[in-house]
Amino acid sequence: MLFDLFGVIACHQRPGALERMAARCGAPADAFVDAYWACRPPYDAAQQTAAAYWTTVLRRLSRPVDTDTIEELRLADIDSWSGVDEHMVTYAQGLRDRAEVAVLSNIPSDHADAFLAAQPWLRNLVLVAFSGKIKAAKPDPAAFHHCVSALRAAPADFLFVDDREENVHAAQALGMNTHLFTQLHQLTAAIDTWLPPRAA
Repeated sequence: MLFDLFGVIACHQRPGALERMAARCGAPADAFVDAYWACRPPYDAAQQTAAAYWTTVLRRLSRPVDTDTIEELRLADIDSWSGVDEHMVTYAQGLRDRAEVAVLSNIPSDHADAFLAAQPWLRNLVLVAFSGKIKAAKPDPAAFHHCVSALRAAPADFLFVDDREENVHAAQALGMNTHLFTQLHQLTAAIDTWLPPRAA
């Protein structure tokens, strides 16, 4: 079982977080949101440091670049992605007597350190693959290949669960079984079909 984090086990970014970050640096909210996401892929894949990412965002917005602003934005960003769905955490951990359970998530390296420190249950999984640590972000095939290699498995041995269609399609192209996550009860049905019955 290979789970995405955000939008599946972890929560999406907190509502209003980007608008508050925009206000901190004096930028229009819409322009800030556009810059935040447009500049994100290299940061997720460890091709940029946090300081380089935020410098790129601020310059794109024609805002002053200083270390205090960068650090405040960095910490606010990490906090905005810190929530989890406790029901999903419990469910995913409960699958460990039926399958090897792993996580593959797009998350920058400094975010990954903070998230792992705050969520010790991740250490119970057989693999935690964060894009900022493995230097490859979904839907790049290299991110999936990392998991296949690390677990010494074949793509067909995996059921990959993600809430983004482009990531599901990338996993399918490599031969993984997939489930596009929307609700827990639908995921439960898919997993019960795919996995052997729970041992008595």
